[in-house]
Amino acid sequence: MIIDMPDTTTNQVNKRLVRLRDEGGAVALGRVLTLVVLADEGDIEESVEAANDASREHPCRVIVVAPAAEGSSTHLDAQIRVGGDAGASEVVVLRASKPLLARADTLVMPLLLPDAPIVAWWPREAPEVPSQDPVGAMATRRIIDSTTAKHPQEMLGNLAGTYAPGDTDLAWARVTLWRALIAAAVEQPPFEPVLSVTVEGQKRHTSLDLLAAWLGARLNCPAEVVRTASDDAITRVVLERRSGPIVLDRPDGRTVTITQPGKPARRIALPIRALNEALIEELRRLDPDEVFEEVLTRGLGHVTNRTAA
Repeated sequence: MIIDMPDTTTNQVNKRLVRLRDEGGAVALGRVLTLVVLADEGDIEESVEAANDASREHPCRVIVVAPAAEGSSTHLDAQIRVGGDAGASEVVVLRASKPLLARADTLVMPLLLPDAPIVAWWPREAPEVPSQDPVGAMATRRIIDSTTAKHPQEMLGNLAGTYAPGDTDLAWARVTLWRALIAAAVEQPPFEPVLSVTVEGQKRHTSLDLLAAWLGARLNCPAEVVRTASDDAITRVVLERRSGPIVLDRPDGRTVTITQPGKPARRIALPIRALNEALIEELRRLDPDEVFEEVLTRGLGHVTNRTAA
């Protein structure tokens, strides 16, 4: 069910939500968090769809804040989605005029679930310092997605310089399965030091940088990112050892082939993670990610970059 509330206030929206709960028997006590999405108009539907999918594992209230069409200096349109249009959550879409957006925290405060953690998510462009943003300052976790930014490497570097506990990047969630596969391969005999690491893939994809930084820090070796014209995110990881390289090759974005000296090649399904999968991964923990902090603030600066010819 979708309910439109043009030219309204967040207090009126909250009263309508309470009335809907009373009339329909929906219970808010099972919600584990409030997810505040700070989106552009063009990203609303994709973000809501991903949040709805995530809500089936993490029941939550989703509040989307987006710019309104040009008009009144203080104007707010709202839309409430419940039932089949909201997954296992309640979705509130707020389209606010520019002066109201400047203090988005005051817009969302009446709609926050009591005693529930707040997670802020910027699906595309994030503020320069997420932890100092009005909504970000309220949040336990602050999620950006550097892969969708206009300047991905710049956003990732900026986050490294302004990191605060609770900051994270969906690009990091997208390398979780890669990390597991690589750890399993390295722990097989012969047990030799890794001399160097190379990560290849799509030139704008910041998951390459984070995976290379993690490998370089964990294996205490040089790490290089090679940017290619591929459209398939991470396509190849090579770990050089004295006895020969461990190679993880995923040219099609679906299946990775693992080869290493003296062992038969192994093929494992490893499709590129969709937005909803990355969001679900990040919502599984609401405490600061110490490994991500180490990779971002200490490992990233030691990664070298080059572009494939």
